[in-house]
Amino acid sequence: MRLSAKDISFKYSDEKYILKNINIQVESGEVVGITAPSGFGKTTLAKILAGYQKPECGQIILEGMDFIQRGYHPVQLIFQHPEKSINPKWKMRKVLSESELPSEKLMLSMGIQIAWLDRWPSELSGGELQRFCVLRALSEKTKFIIADEMTTMLDTITQTQIWKIVLDYAKLHRIGVVVISHDQALMERICDRIVDLTVASCCR
Repeated sequence: MRLSAKDISFKYSDEKYILKNINIQVESGEVVGITAPSGFGKTTLAKILAGYQKPECGQIILEGMDFIQRGYHPVQLIFQHPEKSINPKWKMRKVLSESELPSEKLMLSMGIQIAWLDRWPSELSGGELQRFCVLRALSEKTKFIIADEMTTMLDTITQTQIWKIVLDYAKLHRIGVVVISHDQALMERICDRIVDLTVASCCR
């Protein structure tokens, strides 16, 4: 399976284009890094790839066809700030059940205590919430993961643990992963290739 961004352009209001004629493709099982300085549209591109934002022009194509969301979205975006992607009125068990309740073994490997399932988001720290957001994306229905500064708010040891879990799971289930990060060393270590948005645009 392939996820492709074809001739994607986007701008906010009357501002100059933040993305212009971007072309990127990711294959199943591939880990692709996206790098650029702040302000070059990395997060905007992540939202477009995952269907949260519509481009001004261009197409997002999944498996050779324009993707129209029906039910569970096969492209899962993990934001940097978990509080923006969790319903504060849902307990954590329901948050996880948006995809499918993972195995107890996978929860424990992610550092999630079973008792946390009955807590409200406000009763957990930002790091604990982010573990849930990452875990929620690890579904057998997921075909691609877009990780936008996924572990930035976590300590170094926890970052390493979570990346190992995500990459092992992605390899096992042939999930493509897009890594958006300012951490060049991380991307060089885990990515099959890295796309620089400062040169990927045809007419910025």
